[in-house]
Amino acid sequence: MRDFAGTTVVPVGEGPEDVLVDGTGRVLTGLADGRIVRVAGPEGPVETVARVPGRPLGLELLGADDLLVCASDAGLLAVSLADGAVRTLADQVAGRPLRAVNNAAVGADGTIWFTDSSQRYLIPRWRADLVRRTASGRLLRRAPDGTVTELLGGLEFANGVALAADESWVAVAETGAARLRRVWLTGARAGTSEVFVDDLPGHPDNIALGSDGLVWITLPSPRVAALAAIHRLPAPLRALLSMLPPRLQPSPGRTLGVLAVDANGATVHRISGEIPGFEMLTGVREAGGTLWFGSLTGSTVATLRL
Repeated sequence: MRDFAGTTVVPVGEGPEDVLVDGTGRVLTGLADGRIVRVAGPEGPVETVARVPGRPLGLELLGADDLLVCASDAGLLAVSLADGAVRTLADQVAGRPLRAVNNAAVGADGTIWFTDSSQRYLIPRWRADLVRRTASGRLLRRAPDGTVTELLGGLEFANGVALAADESWVAVAETGAARLRRVWLTGARAGTSEVFVDDLPGHPDNIALGSDGLVWITLPSPRVAALAAIHRLPAPLRALLSMLPPRLQPSPGRTLGVLAVDANGATVHRISGEIPGFEMLTGVREAGGTLWFGSLTGSTVATLRL
């Protein structure tokens, strides 16, 4: 295990929750005010690419010319990188609006796997969902023809998504359960699901497949003992606690973490500690041996050479 020594922070604006590295090494992120911005490395200027409705969270490339944006309560969006035009790909499932679109992965044929974190609470009320343990999160699939179906339900705040390089499986993070699940897409096990990585040392947020073939996992907080204790309480009591102000509910710890695991779920890299000028690490990308980090609540992205 190593710490975050050598990390460089880059101011970009409020709430760069996820990070994405394009083919030229530039970094894209979505901000709390709806802007999608791009920065060409630590010394580069911050360029506004587009503005989207809702709160942009997970980002992925969608073909050569478009950016896929998980815009929380606005749904799944496609943004033209040429002119910033925005179109909606999915904002409802079975007639019910999507209100907590969080993260995604894209297949070679344009299939999109994405999470709806909760069917009970909007993303800003993530603490309430974790306290109540609604297990109403979902992993959804948008086919190239636009049809959206549920792949896996009953998830404890469904969060990050990563697709295997050969597209044989897709993994999803469960923040509340501190684990990753995996759904097999091909082969004899196609259509079945299993626990991929269990008993993580923290509560996972975004995950992403790296250029190294590993699944990178963000741990914005160590495991919160108070949350585990609350989960043992009767449901009516948890409901009461969920109505407390956020400052009185379980909150993330200060120690940040990132893990990388192989296709068997074995840990290959583990980084833990604090980063001066950076907080609540929620997004990670590995590209050519360099890591980029995003933050839900901070105003900087950060980068570290492995």
